[in-house]
Amino acid sequence: MHIHILGICGTFMGGLAVLAKQAGHTVTGCDANVYPPMSTQLEAQGIELIQGFDPEQINLAPDLYVIGNVVSRGNPLMEEILNRGLPYTSGPQWIGEHILHDKWVLAVAGTHGKTTTSSMLAWILEDAGYAPGFLIGGVPLNFGISARLSGAALDTTSDSMFFVIEADEYDTAFFDKRSKFVHYHAKTAILNNLEYDHADIFADLGAIETQFHHLVRTVPGIGRLIVNDREPALHTVLARGCWSENEWFGVQNPATDSNPQGWALTTHEDDSFDVLLNGAVLGTVVWALGGEHNRMNALAAIAAARHVGVPPAQAIAALGRFENVKRRMELRGNVSGVAVYDDFAHHPTAIETTVAGLRKKIEAEQGKGQGQRQGRILAVLEPRSNTMKLGIMKQALPDSLRGADLVFGYGAKGSGKDALGWDLAAALAPLGAAAQSFDDLGQLVQAIVAAARPGDHILVMSNGGFGGVHQKILDALPA
Repeated sequence: MHIHILGICGTFMGGLAVLAKQAGHTVTGCDANVYPPMSTQLEAQGIELIQGFDPEQINLAPDLYVIGNVVSRGNPLMEEILNRGLPYTSGPQWIGEHILHDKWVLAVAGTHGKTTTSSMLAWILEDAGYAPGFLIGGVPLNFGISARLSGAALDTTSDSMFFVIEADEYDTAFFDKRSKFVHYHAKTAILNNLEYDHADIFADLGAIETQFHHLVRTVPGIGRLIVNDREPALHTVLARGCWSENEWFGVQNPATDSNPQGWALTTHEDDSFDVLLNGAVLGTVVWALGGEHNRMNALAAIAAARHVGVPPAQAIAALGRFENVKRRMELRGNVSGVAVYDDFAHHPTAIETTVAGLRKKIEAEQGKGQGQRQGRILAVLEPRSNTMKLGIMKQALPDSLRGADLVFGYGAKGSGKDALGWDLAAALAPLGAAAQSFDDLGQLVQAIVAAARPGDHILVMSNGGFGGVHQKILDALPA
């Protein structure tokens, strides 16, 4: 089958393209914006990319058009498809019908941490010899690719029944407003956390809770939900009905609970942590990652892996070999003692935890008790997500960035699709002289380089390519 993918360079649709190619289909695709790592991954797979949505792409004569959720009515190619009555489907539906239909699906849902937790879970299963397939909204460094079919390990000749998928609550397509994850029919589902997000499609938190309950409804009785006990919204979701097994993680510390039930953790100074189930210590994760959010992600992954037969001790050992994900506190370079990091954080909660994680990393490397914070954090933020562009969470930005020493915000002005609909400088004003805002990328880079000094850590946060600002900063720093 020849499929032509509209919106191929999104993380989900790009992963779909890789899976379809591996499954033997002819794959082509188009998009308006092409940037690494997805563009390079697609090119390495031999997938032809076409810039833009010219209706003449109809002449490719594919058997089926697979439509990404970035495509809306008015898109010239989509209008031509509709006018001619050509066959089309959504990406999630195609995945559900062609890739996941005969698999044990392990789905990872949540406002934050989906990519990291999915990567941890896929790696645990890989390390245990399960050779899972996966589709992840990022590139796990242990694999070097965001998607593959099950049974694709180098030394595996037989198929595997397991598939790990990042289960997004965003809508499926312009013609299917259900969340993507209802198409996956998970047998093991992680509900990692739940906050208000995606203000462009959800009116309030209750609307997202309803979609999460739709996911809960699709999990069979023999399936299992792995649920974050610390999230009130998830308790609300399950109170609406649950028909499968469930286990809770992040439960109260067993030291203060006489009858602990569920998964818990206790943390050590070096960011290692003990894993406990129903009060019993199962082992200690010793790894390179830091932050409570990553420990919670790991706890969920261990619990989910146990559902498919991986002993917790084996999962704990595997996490000691986990290498994280591209664009998750990824060090992009160091020039004259100034380090530049790239991170996908864009929601205020994720921004706050990312800054806090870098601060703890700096303290661990340089030692404590020196009377002042060692090593400044220069936070560089592009509020680019649909929710942030609407300004729904602009009031939360200052508090999310208070852990940084200096803040540099970037927001394009005007009426374009990437323009902010609110005043970034005014939103950052509570930070006083520590914050500056820009609408010109060159001026942003100049200001960052002028402020940077040896020992500083420049933390760039965006859910897009940010105009290649990371390399521009590295190139402009004095050697």
